[in-house]
Amino acid sequence: MSREAELHVRLLRNTPEPERAVATAARLCYSPAGVEEIDQRMDDAQVEKLVGKLVDLGHESPFEHASFTFGVEGVSRALTHQLVRHRIASYSQQSQRYVDASGDNGFRYIVPPSVRDDAQAYKRFTWVMERLADTYGRLGADVPREDARYVLPNAAETKIVITMNARELWHFLQVRCCERAQWEIRAMATEMLRILMGRFPLLFAHAGPGCVRGPCTEGTMTCGKAKEVKERFARMCEDAAPGDE
Repeated sequence: MSREAELHVRLLRNTPEPERAVATAARLCYSPAGVEEIDQRMDDAQVEKLVGKLVDLGHESPFEHASFTFGVEGVSRALTHQLVRHRIASYSQQSQRYVDASGDNGFRYIVPPSVRDDAQAYKRFTWVMERLADTYGRLGADVPREDARYVLPNAAETKIVITMNARELWHFLQVRCCERAQWEIRAMATEMLRILMGRFPLLFAHAGPGCVRGPCTEGTMTCGKAKEVKERFARMCEDAAPGDE
């Protein structure tokens, strides 16, 4: 039985009618009316027009009033070490102190594509994973689990719940959907964006790496594939069906 883990991303919760929450917050800034009156007076067409205008103008602060919570499984500790650098967010991660990682067949792990595509590298990699799983299991019989975990590798699979507001998501997706981002976190970010495009196109149809909306933001470190990247994310937006997860 394979212990290789696969990425799974699910949108668990979000602010009800997040587009309307954003539009109401933006309209309040320039209206003498009360919040409830503003919310009730705006029809869907007005919400769509205002949110579109905010995106075009780069007026981002109202987007902070819409939040989104994702459940992510099948990712490595190497990924989450990068993820938590995005500090305007909330995280709850499966604990290696309290959760026995050995299970029935040893801990699950992530295999980088470069390793999987090289037969010799894959053989060496999985051999090490097996030895570490055996060592972890043996240590767990003699020392506390929180100490046995010291032998677990960056490849060890973890699960995490992530909550970000829409403004931070735009920043996160710009940085992590970029071709220069590490492959695993790029795959997770791209899947998050695919879900958001399908569910909330008003807010996220134009999100993604910096080159989607303008010149590459990486300067001399550019991947050199801006045209290809723009086309790929445009297709993803077109293919994202409403309610798609």
